[in-house]
Amino acid sequence: MNTNTLNFNQALFLTSASKLSQCPEDEGAEVAFAGRSNAGKSSAINTLTGIKKLARTSKTPGRTQLLNFFSLTEQQRLVDLPGYGFAKVPIELKLRWQKSMDKYLRQRRSLKGLVLVMDIRRPLQEFDRMMLDWAQAREMPVHILLTKADKFKRGPGKSQLLSVRKQLADAGCEATVQLFSSLKKDGIKDLCRVLNGWLALEPTALDDE
Repeated sequence: MNTNTLNFNQALFLTSASKLSQCPEDEGAEVAFAGRSNAGKSSAINTLTGIKKLARTSKTPGRTQLLNFFSLTEQQRLVDLPGYGFAKVPIELKLRWQKSMDKYLRQRRSLKGLVLVMDIRRPLQEFDRMMLDWAQAREMPVHILLTKADKFKRGPGKSQLLSVRKQLADAGCEATVQLFSSLKKDGIKDLCRVLNGWLALEPTALDDE
């Protein structure tokens, strides 16, 4: 296995897609970021890469309706999935979103893991559990970011982390969990460690020589 460490600061916008057929070639490895529209998903991607406007952020929930792909190398990518979860979104759009996400999560062979972004103050909402069910059905690893951890002091933040881990264990879910703060840039190293593991490519025959 290739153990080279990725440089996330070299991330570049690749393309946007509204459906699976518009996505980049299904080869190499990619990791998708999912989360409710106000969970801080795009901010987490921007913090990870150190590029402020790489992933679009908006004060209007649900603004991002496309799958946005960012290249790290020719064979490794990050994907910003559409935010979801607000009652203002029409039911037709919700159903279309569910169908699109279900097809992407089930059929995308290059998808190696799912980073599920949750506001630490409101973890494991209905959407989050739905995404966990999707991932479990496909036997895909999940890493949870409890974002906006700066809203809690260290003690309460740690307690919330342990509470989420216990709820996952009680539900038989093997997802890993960490605290993350885009404001204070806390948790980046832990996230990078997970992503480097998931995005590692199998060595080619040429690499072995």
